[in-house]
Amino acid sequence: MSVHLVNPSDNSFGTAVITPRWLFVLAAATPAIAGDPILVDESLEQIVPETIADGDIVGISVHTGNALRGYEVGRMARARGAWVVYGGIHATLFPEEAFEQGQAHAVVTGDGDLAWPKAVVDCLAGDPKRRYEGGRIEGTQFLQARWDLMPRDKYMWASVQTIRGCPKHCSFCSVWRTDGQAPRQRRFQSVIDEIVSLRRIGFRFIALADDNFYPVTLTDLRLAREQGNTAKLEELMTIRTERFQLMAELAKLPRDMVFFTQITMEAGEDGEYLDAMKKANIKGALVGVEAVTPEGLKAVYKDWNYSGEALARQLQTFKKHGVHVLGSFIFGLPTDKPATFDATVDMALKAGVTFAQFVMMTPFPGTVDFGHWEKEQAKNPTMVGDVPITRYWLIPTAVRPKMFTPHPTMSSAEISERTQKVWDRFYNWGAIWKRSGCVPTLRARVAFVMLSKLYRQMYAGTGISTDSARRKKAKRSARWLVKQTSRIFKSAPMPELQSPVWALPSTVAMLRTAMNAGMPAESSPFTVLPEN
Repeated sequence: MSVHLVNPSDNSFGTAVITPRWLFVLAAATPAIAGDPILVDESLEQIVPETIADGDIVGISVHTGNALRGYEVGRMARARGAWVVYGGIHATLFPEEAFEQGQAHAVVTGDGDLAWPKAVVDCLAGDPKRRYEGGRIEGTQFLQARWDLMPRDKYMWASVQTIRGCPKHCSFCSVWRTDGQAPRQRRFQSVIDEIVSLRRIGFRFIALADDNFYPVTLTDLRLAREQGNTAKLEELMTIRTERFQLMAELAKLPRDMVFFTQITMEAGEDGEYLDAMKKANIKGALVGVEAVTPEGLKAVYKDWNYSGEALARQLQTFKKHGVHVLGSFIFGLPTDKPATFDATVDMALKAGVTFAQFVMMTPFPGTVDFGHWEKEQAKNPTMVGDVPITRYWLIPTAVRPKMFTPHPTMSSAEISERTQKVWDRFYNWGAIWKRSGCVPTLRARVAFVMLSKLYRQMYAGTGISTDSARRKKAKRSARWLVKQTSRIFKSAPMPELQSPVWALPSTVAMLRTAMNAGMPAESSPFTVLPEN
């Protein structure tokens, strides 16, 4: 009997940019009685059916983009006699669909860190429950990943999570509904220990895979003070202090390490925070710009962002503090006009955004946008074959529309074409070479150009024809770029690197309490606990 964990994908490139963290976290959560799990990341190579045997356990994590492939893998595994268990954000939102489409035996909803091992034990006993509620675990319960099971030469960047949840409520995002708005913060000591373990085996590029690395804004603190809400202010300050402690420890790691994360635009107002990021070698961050006009920002419930010239200045602020921006922009909003496309790329170039992604508006399950769209569609459903458009992820890729919500003035084809032109303009050779001036050497500039072209090739999917020959050619090109670019990220292992010796805060606090109460330190029951 073997346990298999599968990350489904229709596109396999042989090498991936960032590790799918969940795969290695659930590997750590797998009970020892089941042995080491077999990890299959289909963004590298697709699963071989013959590796699945009768009585095996197959765990499949699905998000909306890979759900169709995930269900295909599940049906194959069940046909071979395996127990099939689904998890992930999509299975959390649509648990019944995993049974109907993927022939699941069980579904894990919410965080899988604690629920997955229960499912494995029950499968071993031949009696899995239908549902396992993972809920939202505390940051202190987050597991370190089993990086010892990772094929080192297959990934450019490793990934470490420091916090889950986001206090914002953007209409296009499901994170605040699935992971919650209350930040659940992992102890910085645990984060550093995991990063050190990765540097030991040769990873110096690490993605801090957080929902929002900047969970407390200056505005949040100001409002708590103005409202006289002492408890809230203390809570926010505790979270903020922990962030600074983490960054201070990151700054002590080998200087060749590079970190990347995801934050909101408001961090641009917090020079102290950005300076701490720079010292911590957090070289860049994905920043959700979304729209460049006030109307567009209002449409996505993000009118606290700046627009126009003020937006350009704030984006430039990140760069002045040494943090490069991967700007994320959305096209297809109801307020968009043909002129919006040129205005967006003009602003991105003017603001000095180092990388950018331009995506077409998609109503993702769990979002406010999806809820509104689903209600509208209920009045007069649109079908593609026998699948309602509101279940677009079940439509085969070859016939799946590129946009699902009608635009008041532009067709889907026009939006797609204009979006592709924006990608082409931002990532043309001249523009990339100009941006490559942000790195110090000629070798680094060449690497920057190749990485930019790879990013464009892998993520600018709006204009790629559904013709199979074109898709195969695009994949071959991406595979070649991946192979060349991956050499840039190879680093010599540092097996001698050691983690700091941490004192558990609870132990220290209890010891101090005991001593203040007059108890001799040597008689305290906590003095014999190891510091880890």
